[in-house]
Amino acid sequence: MPNSTFTHNQHNALTMPITVIIYEDNTFLRDSLSSLIINAEGFELCGAYENCNEVEAQVSVLKPDVALMDIEMAGVNGIEGLKIIRKNFPEVNVLMLTVFEDNDRVFEAICAGATGYLLKKTPPIKILDAIRDVVDGGAPMTSSIARKVLQLFPRQPARSEEIDKLTHREQQVLQLLVNGYSYKMIAAELKVTLETVRTYIKRMYEKLRVHSVTEAINKAFPDRKI
Repeated sequence: MPNSTFTHNQHNALTMPITVIIYEDNTFLRDSLSSLIINAEGFELCGAYENCNEVEAQVSVLKPDVALMDIEMAGVNGIEGLKIIRKNFPEVNVLMLTVFEDNDRVFEAICAGATGYLLKKTPPIKILDAIRDVVDGGAPMTSSIARKVLQLFPRQPARSEEIDKLTHREQQVLQLLVNGYSYKMIAAELKVTLETVRTYIKRMYEKLRVHSVTEAINKAFPDRKI
């Protein structure tokens, strides 16, 4: 099947079909996925492409609910395509469909904003279930991938009751300090001035009765001594 855009089908008067766009460089698999979507009730294929070279324009015009995204493609690859969609079309769910199980690829995709992560060996019916799941607000993952994701994120340090003395914004600042952010980086992250960050930290010191960032972290997170 050549790269193409498909005419929107008539949809059920009661339920709009889930519209899907596919990015996959393997012609056979792209054709198979296209046929799967076309022949599944409640789904509509709006496009199938071999790379993400024109992803911004395509998604802008076709407005899919879900993008099925391969990772390794010539030209603009799936991770870059994912980032472009996330930046410009945050309402579009991006479901990675790939052969890669290594931690680096999984972590990169999750951090870039993937809504789900499936391996290509996933049975067709499970792919359809996953597409429905992301539209309903879920984050489907192949079980082996889900386990890797859990292993990638370390357990958060236990909090002391001291942290409840802080406002939500002060807790945000403290968490960013825990994550190694500088005052300038915190200002950029929270979109406030450097002086505002200093004010938050001063109030935090007063409430926790400490005199340094290290003391504040140690008091709020006693299990995480630095």
